[in-house]
Amino acid sequence: MAALGLLGAALVGCGGGAAERPAPGAAPPAVSHEPSPKASAAAAGPKPARVPTAPPTLAQGPGGVTPVYTRRAKGTEKVVALTFDADMTADQGPRAARGEHFDNPQLIATLRRLKVDATVFMTGRWAEEYPDQAKSIGADPRFEIANHSYSHYAFASPCYGLPTVAGPDMATDVQRAFDAFRDAGAVNVVPYFRFPGGCYDDAALRALAPTGVTAVQWDVVSGDAFAKDADAVADQVLDEVEPGSLVVMHCTRSAAPVTEQAIRRIVPELRARGYRFVKVSELMGR
Repeated sequence: MAALGLLGAALVGCGGGAAERPAPGAAPPAVSHEPSPKASAAAAGPKPARVPTAPPTLAQGPGGVTPVYTRRAKGTEKVVALTFDADMTADQGPRAARGEHFDNPQLIATLRRLKVDATVFMTGRWAEEYPDQAKSIGADPRFEIANHSYSHYAFASPCYGLPTVAGPDMATDVQRAFDAFRDAGAVNVVPYFRFPGGCYDDAALRALAPTGVTAVQWDVVSGDAFAKDADAVADQVLDEVEPGSLVVMHCTRSAAPVTEQAIRRIVPELRARGYRFVKVSELMGR
């Protein structure tokens, strides 16, 4: 994984007070032939854009264990992070070739139309299958792309029947996903990782420590995986969301066909309750 350095630059502006009037009878002030600060600034061209700060992460635990973030500490500010897992397992290429859709462009379009900030946890295999969509999502300031592994294999077993990544290969699998995002041209990539199936143990947390990621889980399960009833998905989210919640949903038509329809109800109803939608980086940074 390309190193994600801490970037931070402050552009400091200078302001001058009102000029003093000379005392009566005093000699007039000397006229300077040096260019004024404003003229110098104009000659130098426009100021550079502010350099964005790096996304917030959590400190590693004792012994260098990968930290895990589940939600913002409970408070009164009504913010919620909607997250979407763009799942595609490494061995599902033949199914995609036969026409199975692991993407959901209509969901992304709806989030844009409703002006919802969100975090997409993407597998590297998904980015390889849909590079144009990965690039588009990763170039949109409303979204950020986080790592959901390359293979979507489990990092602990048992885990919903998923094949398991061997311990020595876990960090490489995560790195391979970051490489896939870069190769697709995605820009807004954050150093967050979600375990496939949400399954992990202490060995997995130790194995991922060299990658420098923060593992991100959730406190609200939408139930959209393989669901057929959009209202049931919406009800589950609306019933469980609290200020600071982190919701897990999916961006995969074949495995979560009613997510987009549920979002069309979830977003306006939460806004009517006073909620604001934020990305994980903002939720973690608050």
